[in-house]
Amino acid sequence: MQQKDRRQLRAQFEANRQKFDAANARVTERVGRNLVFALASGLLLAAIFLISVFVWTPLLLVVALLFGIMAMIELATAFRQAGRRVPRIGVSLGGAAILIGAYFWGLEGLLWSLFGAALFLMLWRAVESIIPGWKVPWRTLIADLASGVFTLVYIPFLLGIAVNFVKIEPYGEWWVFTLVLLPVVCDIGAWAAGVSFGKHKMAPRISPNKTWEGFAGAAATAVIAGALAAHFFLQQPWWLGVFLGLAVLITATAGDLVESLIKRNLNVKDMSNLIPGHGGLLDRLDSILPSVIPVFMAAFLIGVI
Repeated sequence: MQQKDRRQLRAQFEANRQKFDAANARVTERVGRNLVFALASGLLLAAIFLISVFVWTPLLLVVALLFGIMAMIELATAFRQAGRRVPRIGVSLGGAAILIGAYFWGLEGLLWSLFGAALFLMLWRAVESIIPGWKVPWRTLIADLASGVFTLVYIPFLLGIAVNFVKIEPYGEWWVFTLVLLPVVCDIGAWAAGVSFGKHKMAPRISPNKTWEGFAGAAATAVIAGALAAHFFLQQPWWLGVFLGLAVLITATAGDLVESLIKRNLNVKDMSNLIPGHGGLLDRLDSILPSVIPVFMAAFLIGVI
């Protein structure tokens, strides 16, 4: 009797597992991601972020260094597929200097370290170009240098501004939290509305999964989250949060589309397979990085930075 019960339980478990796998496969086909892996990875990243912001702030620099260097290596590797050589060690060292300068010496340190890192990277690439076997035409060298400087500005410079938010008095940690929260809820709102109602493609040649219905869902969640974050987290008027949410909606969507365009031109689906269900780190930062700009402008205009 017990053996029969065990067989029935095993059969029921196997049937439920098959149903779950089939449902997950349908969702994966629709959204292009393994939802289970994506959720698990997202929760782990969220836990690391929350601990670094609210529990032990010095960990934020460590997290920014780790994520920033890996994202720079992903982008430098992608550039190489397009025939542009961005030195991975050089850009990693320069990016680390930018983040350290921002954390310890604020915006002035951020600007000076960006200047120094750009010179260092350009010198590194120039020296490489005179080594026998690595010589390239001057037009190619200029394209390599421009790609390297773009990598420094796009990733560690913007991350450095975000890290500097934590020093805002008061509520610095909540500014950092809001910066990450708004692009994330935009992504969630776009995904939920797109899966449920998506019919009209936004940019089919660049990002086939994006729809105008998804954009509307992202707009709704961004406005609501922005108003709530401004009132409860930042202690600012709710209407400021509405404008901030709309601004982040534009920058997050643009950042996602630009990275999709880069990946399409390089013929890659993801920058890497580092994060299960998400792709590479840059695939998760693509909407957050450009959103640093409107959040910084809001903080600057109201005089908290």
